[in-house]
Amino acid sequence: MNTQPLVSVLTPVYNGERHLVECIDSVLAQTYERWEYIIVDNCSTDRSREIAERYAEKDSRIRVHANDTFVNVIRNHNIAFRQMSPDSAYCKVVQADDWIFPECLERMVAVAEAHPTVGIVGAYRLDATRVGCDGLPYPSPITPGREHCRATLLGGPGVFGSPTSVLFRADLVRSRETFFDESDIHADTAACFDVLQSSDLGFVHQVLTFTRRPEDSQTSLEEERNSYLPGALRQLARFGPVYLTESERALVATTVLREYYRFLARSLIEGRGREFWAYHRQELESLGYGFSWMRVLRMALGYVPKALSRPGDVKRLVGRLGRRGRGHAS
Repeated sequence: MNTQPLVSVLTPVYNGERHLVECIDSVLAQTYERWEYIIVDNCSTDRSREIAERYAEKDSRIRVHANDTFVNVIRNHNIAFRQMSPDSAYCKVVQADDWIFPECLERMVAVAEAHPTVGIVGAYRLDATRVGCDGLPYPSPITPGREHCRATLLGGPGVFGSPTSVLFRADLVRSRETFFDESDIHADTAACFDVLQSSDLGFVHQVLTFTRRPEDSQTSLEEERNSYLPGALRQLARFGPVYLTESERALVATTVLREYYRFLARSLIEGRGREFWAYHRQELESLGYGFSWMRVLRMALGYVPKALSRPGDVKRLVGRLGRRGRGHAS
């Protein structure tokens, strides 16, 4: 009889046929033996469901859940979490564009089993062509959760990565009605901050996961419009009172806002469209910081000297600054 704790591996997928076979094969190649694998198809219009069902027919540990209606990406993750077996001790998301190295489950579960206070286990990841999720002291396998979250909010190492990068203790997932906040596109990061309020972070100093960044993926879209900056302010508002002092929160907010407006100034010079500006204005106003075109314009002027060697760029920049200045005086 296999006495290993059961791990629920989850893959939410929408039109992921291009990489789904590689993703599934990486789960099948695990050195860890006791797992179940649930693939949640979000009304794909390609061959994703067909591929998943073909694997399920061959291996009883794999099953497919097909959504009746299309939902957004965060809700699809929550649907996947709800498919876990009640006997699962751990939960591991592997996104359909990604894959995991053969020792991933074995190494992560070993850390969690050795340290009962650990709620999340992370590891180095291969992020496209570079290694990321680094910065924790080697070779320590455990970091106090509150200590790590505090350091992260203050600008320290970010090791949460993407959902593929971490393993959760399953009872912590089941104890929450919705594990991912469906109003937050960066709900995976928020879930880590939430869980680590009362548990510790385990870490394997080994590359165990691979994150792919296709141009049409949700991650690439969020990078293009840089939703990570308003996301950082949102995490600060929600978890700053838990982990930081009032003066620390104010300092972090000032730092993030400065970087935010630098990004907006560069975006003005690049000629971003109306949808981009509507998104960032709405985000800043909803977070209570307001939006200042004057601050954008002042910072944008700081980039003018760099463009003086390109007369065409200067002409376009002057035109944009003039239009923005006439249309937005606040």
